[in-house]
Amino acid sequence: MSKAVWKGGTLMAPVPVMLATCGTVERPNAITVGWTGIVNSDPPMAYLSVRKSRYSHGLIVENGLFALNLTTERLAKATDYCGVRSGRDGDKLAACGLTVSKGKLGCPILDQSPLSLECRVTQRMELGSHDLFLGVIEAVHVEEALIDEGGRLQLERAGLIAYSHGQYMTLGRTLGGFGFSVRKKPERRQQGQKKPGRRAAQSAGKPASAAPRGSGPRPHGGKGFGGKSPSGKRGR
Repeated sequence: MSKAVWKGGTLMAPVPVMLATCGTVERPNAITVGWTGIVNSDPPMAYLSVRKSRYSHGLIVENGLFALNLTTERLAKATDYCGVRSGRDGDKLAACGLTVSKGKLGCPILDQSPLSLECRVTQRMELGSHDLFLGVIEAVHVEEALIDEGGRLQLERAGLIAYSHGQYMTLGRTLGGFGFSVRKKPERRQQGQKKPGRRAAQSAGKPASAAPRGSGPRPHGGKGFGGKSPSGKRGR
């Protein structure tokens, strides 16, 4: 594969597109972010990268809190709007018909998001054009309708979206689950081969009841959260 070499830049795709809420429940604000993600498991931690000039930057510094709210197809238009308008000029949430509730720490949580990570800022790193906020995830707010009777989070039903090279996109079809590349497939019988009967099993020196029920090993699975784990310069 032949590749061209370009100057170093921030070309990364796809990236998550989230509505980060901050401020207070009385005066909330939302900023669209793509430069965000998980950085640690124990304790659970996330990061958020924001330009110093943004209105949300000052709110996060003042309150020490932010929430990362996953976005969906239904939230696509509001997600874009909150990335091209500033909270200094008006209430973006109200303009989009969105509402918030008070989280565990007091941070505004987006009611229309299927899942929200409420974070307490532990560190602020000045990187240059952006400040990176590290936060401990103190609470996860999950839409109850996405939890099945067994307690499993069915996040695949939420209709999540991502951001890729200037476009908002749906996630598309499933290619495999965590660990699918190392799972052993059950052995297949050759065409015409019959399953051994009771007499055949007994003649082989073992009782029929000892014959295994399955022909292959149990798949090896891994752990994942809930059954699984726009450009940062645009948010305001």
